[in-house]
Amino acid sequence: MSGEKLVNRWIMVVAAVVMQMCLGVLYAWSVFRPALMDIDPDAWTIQAAGYPYMFSILFFAIGTIVAGRWQDRVGPRKVALVGAFLLALGAALSGAFGPGSPVVMVITYGVVAGLGVGFAYVTPIATCVKWFPDKRGAITGIAVFGFGAGTLVFAPVINALITAVGVSGTLYILAGAFLVLVGGAALVFRVPPEGYCPVGWTPPVTDAGSAQVDYTTGEMFRTRQFWTLWIIYFFGAGAGLAVIGQAVPIGQDLAGLEVSVAASGLGIMALFNGLGRLAWGALSDRLGRMRTIMLMFVGMIIAFLAVLPFASGFILWLVGMCLVGFCFGGYLAVMPTISADFFGTKNLGANYGFLFLAYGTSGVAAPFLMGALRESTGNYSVAMYIFAGLAVVSILLALTVKAPSARVLPVKAVAEPEEA
Repeated sequence: MSGEKLVNRWIMVVAAVVMQMCLGVLYAWSVFRPALMDIDPDAWTIQAAGYPYMFSILFFAIGTIVAGRWQDRVGPRKVALVGAFLLALGAALSGAFGPGSPVVMVITYGVVAGLGVGFAYVTPIATCVKWFPDKRGAITGIAVFGFGAGTLVFAPVINALITAVGVSGTLYILAGAFLVLVGGAALVFRVPPEGYCPVGWTPPVTDAGSAQVDYTTGEMFRTRQFWTLWIIYFFGAGAGLAVIGQAVPIGQDLAGLEVSVAASGLGIMALFNGLGRLAWGALSDRLGRMRTIMLMFVGMIIAFLAVLPFASGFILWLVGMCLVGFCFGGYLAVMPTISADFFGTKNLGANYGFLFLAYGTSGVAAPFLMGALRESTGNYSVAMYIFAGLAVVSILLALTVKAPSARVLPVKAVAEPEEA
């Protein structure tokens, strides 16, 4: 059946990019940090200023689990609209009550807005993967491109708005923009017809002789592949999130940059974050998913060992940050595709939601580790060496991962043939 007679599937991609650009505001948190620390240096310490970002990443991941299971049942539109409302509400409440209190900002920005991002984020990915089974890696990269590149737009805009109207005024403006843009994009989404297949494309056949093996979440949990991928995702995403969340302070410490200069560099890093999603997603269609992941870890090792520890000026700092952003972006493009390849698309929203929890937990653990090491050692170098070591471990793990066979499913799902 050709769903393309009913709707142009590329409209979904355009809506996905618009929505993801707005959701990527989470990565612009680094721009808020200096302004909040100026409001109350005693309350907003280096460590406290990272908490709203950490919790926004965690609840972002939690939101994808809830939203993924829900959207598998009711479709993407309703779930994305709820996400738009929660994101706008979180931003508005942060503006009203958050600047004076890290605890309140954790609740409003971290929990409420983070959940909103999670509810909205999973819907364009699941929708686009279902519409584009013929080019999953490339199309997922395009769909999530906006999330990484969104900071390219939002970082300088937020910096200018903070100067003009303050932190609270900036958050109010963002709340209105999110409600309109994310909500408007949500109205475009729909699922393809049952049995949809793009014209001229034949689904690959599995070892079991069927075109697709769809794992339930429980069946996925019983595979070694899921847990190995979870650890790999945790290490890769954690390294990127730690650097992104403290990009401006890293620029101030290592390169002696002014906040405005570092914020402009953050926007360039965001562009490479987005480009990484496009490049690595497309490369994974040609090179293979796990080989692509290993190359991304090699890039991070180079950044953490050979570039960032020696970044005494703007250029080296920017090169290191862009390399981390470029490689980090790939995980957000390749991991949803691996989830679809390994475990099927029927339960993709729920299954990828649980895999994505690795991203969320690393978003708390890795930035906390980096902040703690910065305070105890007086620099960021030790944390970077640790992340480089974890990247080596991840490459070794990736060498062990192959797609699960349909034969690993329970006997009731794949019956043995009767003997003659």
